[in-house]
Amino acid sequence: MSDARGNSNAITREYLDSLLIETRYLDSVNPDPSFKLFGECFASPIMTAALSHLDHFMYEGAMKELAQGAADAGTVMFMGMAGEAEIEDLASTGARIVEIIKPYADRDVIYRKIEHAEKHGLLAVGVDIDHPFGPDGSDDYVDGQRMKALTSVELAELCKASKLPLVVKGVLSMKDTEKSLAAGAGGLLVSHHNNRIEYALPPLCILPEIVALTAKRAPVFVDCEIATGMDAFKALCLGATAVGIGRPLMGALKKNHAAGVSEYLNNAVDELKKAMAFTGCGDLTKMDPTIIHRRSF
Repeated sequence: MSDARGNSNAITREYLDSLLIETRYLDSVNPDPSFKLFGECFASPIMTAALSHLDHFMYEGAMKELAQGAADAGTVMFMGMAGEAEIEDLASTGARIVEIIKPYADRDVIYRKIEHAEKHGLLAVGVDIDHPFGPDGSDDYVDGQRMKALTSVELAELCKASKLPLVVKGVLSMKDTEKSLAAGAGGLLVSHHNNRIEYALPPLCILPEIVALTAKRAPVFVDCEIATGMDAFKALCLGATAVGIGRPLMGALKKNHAAGVSEYLNNAVDELKKAMAFTGCGDLTKMDPTIIHRRSF
């Protein structure tokens, strides 16, 4: 039985709030948060997390407005499950999309989705390694389709087959980091998938070790409880290439549709720039893990 004390979102939020920053004013400059990902330039490393089914949970057109908000903010849209027509509709907004594909037991579905993403010029694709099992450990079913855990060999075959960078989403251990890098992953997304398992490590807790092992061979993304520019700053200092904001953008959508999303993302970037300015980080290459301290009082 699930224990409320083990809620991974609450544990992650507590960990994020335990991280403090030191200030560094001398020789500081006005910061530039722009960065390059997969050969393209973006306004900031604050992106959307891989949301999906918002048209069902919120209102018709919500996913397209999320995409439009990301495009207007000049950032990347990670997205989850969607049909081909919906993906094409989202891409029509100009959003640069990373499609995260579920670990379908029918592996041909994964290959077809990769081919579709390539055909329609998405920025990258990814695979959700942390979504094969249901609450009791048996195979999960999503929209009536069975999921199944990927093997390392299958992951390597997917990476080799994809013409786009393939991001492995749901990495939360050194073991999966090692296997993903050996498979040829084009990126890693450190995440516990919104409390998919209780008592999960906060992503920022293991992030520095994953970044060290990756050694810049692939970008490292982070999501889970990232809600502000200050949260993003902490993750970036600890080595993340970029971060994803999820549930807060749902509130922004509900409040003011696409404009609400772009406004929320732009406000988060302003918070990030403030933190960068106050700590001597003129650009993202100056991010420094020694700025971050864990509260012990």
